[in-house]
Amino acid sequence: MRRLAFTAVFLLAALLPASAEVRILSSPGGEVTEYLRLFAAVRATGERVVIDGPCLSACTLLLSTIPNNRICVTRRAVLGFHAARAVDREGRIYAAPEATRVVAATYPAPVRAWIARHGGLTRRLILLRGRELAAIYPRCS
Repeated sequence: MRRLAFTAVFLLAALLPASAEVRILSSPGGEVTEYLRLFAAVRATGERVVIDGPCLSACTLLLSTIPNNRICVTRRAVLGFHAARAVDREGRIYAAPEATRVVAATYPAPVRAWIARHGGLTRRLILLRGRELAAIYPRCS
């Protein structure tokens, strides 16, 4: 339910005509296809995306969907990456190495290089923030 509420609020913010930007304040991630649909809608608006807090897991797919020149970060921005996981009908979680390879390949080259320097995508969450993040994406003005 929380994920649905986030998606609905985020979509409304993205589609408001008077808005000049979409701001991510906090996203724990979630189901990949929901985020891909959401970011496709944001991409179509032409608006800038401001990462202003944690953008974890599936939220990082915005880096693969929104043009780099329309993304900026604040000092509070944090990107969190991990390997893809699949969930079966019984709710069991499994590694998804092929999905991990596909997702990793879609990230911009500087992000892929940062991930590689930090051990690659594994079950462990790795966080890109601060100066390292600002070296890849501009600070919002």
